[in-house]
Amino acid sequence: MERRVLVALAGTGLFIAALDAYVVVTLLPAIMSDIGLTIERLEQATPIVTGFLAGYVVAMPLLGAYSDVRGRIPVYVACIAAFAVGSVMTATAGLWGFAGLPWLVVGRFIQGLGGGGLVPLSLALAADLYRDRSRTLALGSVAALQEAGSVFGPLYGASLAAAAAGLGGWRFVFWLNVPLAAICAAGLVAATRRAELPSREAGSTIDWISALLLGVGLGLLVIALYPDDPEHRPTNILFVPAIIAAAFALAAYGWRHVRELEPLIPRDLLRSRTFIGAAVANVLVGAALIVALVDVPLLGRLVFNLSQLQSGLLLTQFLIGVPVGAVAGGVLAGRVGSRVTAALGIALSAAAFLQMSGWRADELSLHAGPLRQADIALAICGLGFGLVIAPLTAAVLALTRGQSHGLATSLVVLARTMGMLVGLSALTAFGLYRFHQILGTPVINDPDLRDRINHLEQLVAAAFLQEYREIFLIAAVMCVVAAVVIALSLQPTRKSGGT
Repeated sequence: MERRVLVALAGTGLFIAALDAYVVVTLLPAIMSDIGLTIERLEQATPIVTGFLAGYVVAMPLLGAYSDVRGRIPVYVACIAAFAVGSVMTATAGLWGFAGLPWLVVGRFIQGLGGGGLVPLSLALAADLYRDRSRTLALGSVAALQEAGSVFGPLYGASLAAAAAGLGGWRFVFWLNVPLAAICAAGLVAATRRAELPSREAGSTIDWISALLLGVGLGLLVIALYPDDPEHRPTNILFVPAIIAAAFALAAYGWRHVRELEPLIPRDLLRSRTFIGAAVANVLVGAALIVALVDVPLLGRLVFNLSQLQSGLLLTQFLIGVPVGAVAGGVLAGRVGSRVTAALGIALSAAAFLQMSGWRADELSLHAGPLRQADIALAICGLGFGLVIAPLTAAVLALTRGQSHGLATSLVVLARTMGMLVGLSALTAFGLYRFHQILGTPVINDPDLRDRINHLEQLVAAAFLQEYREIFLIAAVMCVVAAVVIALSLQPTRKSGGT
């Protein structure tokens, strides 16, 4: 019973942090207005998003490894406290003359540090408390809470800000994090006193310099790869200096890794075919996942002529499918093994992307019975991604001792996150190139001005449709490659009846 309470409380804190990762999607216009940014210069608000992501990836190798030495609960409480402090800073941005965009970005960065630490800590705690079949179900349940946060984040932010218009609007959303974080932290501390957690190894240490170099290097990669104005350029203005600084930091980490007797990432792990395969698969999964999250709403706006709200709702079936698949993946992996479950899941996503690569301009009018074909494809795609999460995590955890679960789960999530960032940057560059190549220089000879405008809009929409068809096809290929990597690298799960 105590195990379930601990995992539920940890997952609840993770859910709250996941809500805030996506809550700015709908709150951004109001935030920009209150801190003095104009909505037509949306690229100026990019640091609000990038700041959170940078903190997110910096925290994972640092705090995941630190929890292996210090213990899950103390580090979890520190992370959720940092998340609350960052929420307070975010909520107070723009209230004083000096507290504008820089204050907000720092607040979001600290939120990201705390929220990023909660991901591997929650998964590692579930792995510490459960074994064998029960472990994959626990991991799937925790992952489902994280993914559910991404589903409800934008809707949660918009609804809560509207309901609390008299209490500060968007600021109230971040103020509310403080009592919610306090409740989770207090509950975890109280539950820990009645539960038996695995003890830490005496004398265990952490190579802080290596962890810091790895975290900073990955954080700089986030800054370098995140496109600040994708409509006009695939990379941001800091790409060159940030990528050079990231290369130096990661090279320094590699140099220390070779020289250290006990490196941050155990050498046996780096020599493991299963670990390398799971990491590569997670990078590919992340790159394909970002295609659905970013390009489907854009397709709705640019090709299907949907409103901003309708474009977001177009992704609903996909977002619901991910947490459902995460739970199902935990159950299925415990029965048929991680390799079969993960390969099956990503193959489903590949099939869905292949169907999406043939979408037409009138796709939303096509039905299979009472359901739209597009909704079915998106639901299957999300379900497939969800099925992959728990099996890949469980496969890596099976290679490590309990004292290294924090680091192991950090590496799993990091691989997927970096895949999303690299995929976003690369596919933005490819999309811009293909759009201009497909559109070319339109020749429009219509005598009437309105006819010329309509003709140009049709050509632009057709170019966008072709561009996104090709991107969906690339995503399908990445999913197929991920399925092959999983099938070749993950080991068959041995049957056992442990809990």
